[in-house]
Amino acid sequence: MFSSTGSSGLYKAPLSKSLLLVPSAFSLLLALLLPQCQKFFLYDLQAVKNDFQIWRLICGRIICLDLKDTFCSSLLIYNFRIFERRYGSRKFASFLLGSWVLSALFDFILVEAVQYSFGITAANNLPSGFLAPVFALFVPFYCSIPRVQVAQILGQFAITNKTLIYILGLQLFTSGPYIWIVALSGFISGICYRSSVLKIQQVLYIPSWMAAFFAWTLEPIFSSSEPTNEARIGMGATVDIQRQQRMELLDRQLMLSQFAQVRRQRQQQGGIINWNRLFPPLRQRRNLNYQEGQHSEQASPPLEVSEEQVARLMEMGFSRGDALEALRASNNDLNMATNFLLQH
Repeated sequence: MFSSTGSSGLYKAPLSKSLLLVPSAFSLLLALLLPQCQKFFLYDLQAVKNDFQIWRLICGRIICLDLKDTFCSSLLIYNFRIFERRYGSRKFASFLLGSWVLSALFDFILVEAVQYSFGITAANNLPSGFLAPVFALFVPFYCSIPRVQVAQILGQFAITNKTLIYILGLQLFTSGPYIWIVALSGFISGICYRSSVLKIQQVLYIPSWMAAFFAWTLEPIFSSSEPTNEARIGMGATVDIQRQQRMELLDRQLMLSQFAQVRRQRQQQGGIINWNRLFPPLRQRRNLNYQEGQHSEQASPPLEVSEEQVARLMEMGFSRGDALEALRASNNDLNMATNFLLQH
């Protein structure tokens, strides 16, 4: 219900898969078998500044030493894999590299600002791990992923397809006393890289030769096969049928979200909603093998509403007018009409 990242699995997301497997494996190894080696992966800016241990900027910002951070960041990376599918592995890796480098600079600035303003020394207490780029990915997630309401709690609080991701981010944000510094530097670096401040995208990026090298060497190791079936869209369906079913599912989610908003407004004003005017019937896709480039849609004739279905809705306590409008708006789908009336 909360999915906003397309089909399940890691198909066409080898970089996301590698970020899930490799750092998580090292985190478990350090926590369970090699706890004496954790000192080499501490993110200690005080040691970087005073002892010139520059290597901590790399080792301390890759592997999480807290298993809670490992779990939350892994779930977020899995959900953010949509950006690798949408933009490609090279552009996705460039964003991660840019935000990772920029966030190290902002970590220094924020730590010095906190020490100067409040007298709090946080340089040797920052959490380790690949956390700043994960927080940076919330910037394109907020800007480019549409918000679709899928449920409502107590009639006031909307649950959308993005709610669970924000809850995971909040859990990660509150996992430690000074992780807010890493989170804030991640947000700032994500905004800077997405906006290409000072043409940063032309400086911090993955060269084509490096992308080709890793595609030849590592992509076969971390690549995943294409999913053959998904229960949400129907097992055994062809590619065209799967595409059609995904579009129809999105149609239903969008219509449900729009209906909830308009019904609340109309209930405050009073009166009956003209559902046909607000929500045209779902697009009829009779030709499964449609050709790309043809986007014209013909208006469908008015639907005949079954009196039996109207009677069943009226038995549940709904008025005849609302029952008629709900059935027409939902293409005579009794289940969808019932959901409209019960949930709103």
